[in-house]
Amino acid sequence: MVSNRIADQAGELSALRLTSLSHGGGCGCKLAPAVLEQIIAKTGGASGLIPPQLLVGIETSDDAAVYQINETQAIVATTDFFMPIVDDAFDFGAIAATNAISDVYAMGGTPLFALAIVAMPIDKVPLETIRRILQGGESVCQRAGIPVAGGHSVDSVEPIYGLVAIGLVDPRDVKRNAQAKPGDKIILGKALGVGVYGAVVKKQQITDAQYGEMIASTTQLNTPGRRLARLAGVHALTDVTGIGLLGHLLEVCKGSGVRAAVRWRSVPLFTAARELALAGHVTGGSGRNWKGYGSLVDLGSYGEIERALLTDPQTSGGLLVACAPEAADEVLQIFQSEGFSHAAVIGEVLAGTPGITVV
Repeated sequence: MVSNRIADQAGELSALRLTSLSHGGGCGCKLAPAVLEQIIAKTGGASGLIPPQLLVGIETSDDAAVYQINETQAIVATTDFFMPIVDDAFDFGAIAATNAISDVYAMGGTPLFALAIVAMPIDKVPLETIRRILQGGESVCQRAGIPVAGGHSVDSVEPIYGLVAIGLVDPRDVKRNAQAKPGDKIILGKALGVGVYGAVVKKQQITDAQYGEMIASTTQLNTPGRRLARLAGVHALTDVTGIGLLGHLLEVCKGSGVRAAVRWRSVPLFTAARELALAGHVTGGSGRNWKGYGSLVDLGSYGEIERALLTDPQTSGGLLVACAPEAADEVLQIFQSEGFSHAAVIGEVLAGTPGITVV
């Protein structure tokens, strides 16, 4: 049965479908990894303005910038925004806000405040719908304990919403995506399948149960990052978003000078993700991701479906942790205690040339 919730909201605010106004949705509309690398290849260091206080910049494609202001405090600064992945205005705002704030948690930080980024085709999107998008984002900020302290808005061709998120972290607790060590366990905090479910939303074939599963995951704040950052056994930390599990794990491998093995059968998936992928509900973003980094991945005996799910663009995805084997149980306990029931050990870090083998 197709979701009644989507049908009901259409009757409330008009027949407008937010996903019909954009060419992509969620983190699936991010630039392909190979394209982004070409764009930023000669930026960042050219000006010479890289002070020693800038602890984390663009060098390893980490989740946020970190700037030290004294011995015990550093600013965490990040921004994230995208086009609708769902048609419910409130849910779209909530997903986008959760996704943006996640980058602060992924650095081990605590959010302080946010600024809203709003770009809307005001001739197509009713003002009440725009208000609902902002209310969705504000609801997540309230759960994170932070205010929306300002922002910027423009009239645009496609609807876009997101946040600038600012946080604080002790410099000693900063967890980068570039310090994994051979022998580490790899732990994923959320199940995969957001892109697949988003494709079904766009085709208006999502069920109530599937939609509920998607919203529950994409609006769950990655709060365990704050506690994980204080564990000496946690060596690398990032979150999984637009370039998929394999893409973000490859960033860890490249930054750390290591290789990784992923156990396919240990990777948590949304309940119907494999079934829907088999039915052809995969995104163009998955294919772009594979084209950008597939040469560094050995899929072994696995095929197109496994590839599609491992490269599936995750909007507001889970934390990805590389930790010492003896710390794995404590990492899993932290996830479980904060309501992340799908958290699982999905592989190991190996010595070798950066790349991934799926076993």
